Amino acid sequence: MSKILVSGLINFETTLKIDRFPLEYFPVTYPFFGVNGTVSGVGYNVAKALKKLGDEVRLISMTGDDACGRIVPVELGAAGIACENVIKMLEHTPQSVIIFENSGRRQIHVDLKDIQRTQYPFDKFEAAAEKCDLMALCNINFSRRFLSAAKKMRKPIATDVHAISSLDDDYNRDFMEAADVLFMSDELLPCEPAEWARIVMSRFKSEVVVIGLGARGALIAVRSKDIMETIPACDIRPVVNTIGAGDSLFSAFIHFYAAAGDAYSSLKKAMVFAAWKIGGNGGADGFLNEAELLEIYEKKARIN
Repeated sequence: MSKILVSGLINFETTLKIDRFPLEYFPVTYPFFGVNGTVSGVGYNVAKALKKLGDEVRLISMTGDDACGRIVPVELGAAGIACENVIKMLEHTPQSVIIFENSGRRQIHVDLKDIQRTQYPFDKFEAAAEKCDLMALCNINFSRRFLSAAKKMRKPIATDVHAISSLDDDYNRDFMEAADVLFMSDELLPCEPAEWARIVMSRFKSEVVVIGLGARGALIAVRSKDIMETIPACDIRPVVNTIGAGDSLFSAFIHFYAAAGDAYSSLKKAMVFAAWKIGGNGGADGFLNEAELLEIYEKKARIN
């Protein structure tokens, strides 16, 4: 069991299932059991997944003292995550609306409210970080000033910059420069993923770079082992909603990587975790525990 600090967004998420994109205009519809609301957000999703996998998690985030924010401690308690470092200091709790179709394709609308201009108390971060093995610093603005502090503490940093198209991205550059483990999506890349991974490795100092390829799997590059390989996606159960697939891949990877330091094996196991997760509905639903994950992983290994 590793001790992992997660600094990231918590929001209230509403999902709407539709028949297909593009969505045609209707004055009213009645999608029975097609609208759901839950606590989500990258920070919460990652923390919940890590806790389910057996890690000791310290979650750093902010909410508002509003109806959505008052649900958060209840959900954290149900997930077994301590809420002592989740502070009600925003004017409003961030919210998201996610529209998805039967194929799993989704469209995400995120309202961050005032979180991007609010600083988290640095002393609380330092106290939480002191005894952690790894820092999962999500690319929300309040995590930015924790990057240099984590470096001074000699704590490995893992981050996911999601859909990115430029290494000179003003918002994400600090996170990319600091990351020991750097995740991203291929959705907006200006070139082929393998070429992009080589460019990233030459520009930054990350030991591990992982590029999520959606239904095609994920590409991994490991600096010290001179590895670059695409690992295909797993087909484990029917896809319901792909929201949170990247968060689950990232979470399971850092769970195994923090424990054993084997990046290649960690990603192969994380692929199973993510494949199972997208059979659930919502960013924070559908997580396996470690024993369940390894049982499926070993079964697939025997078949293959």
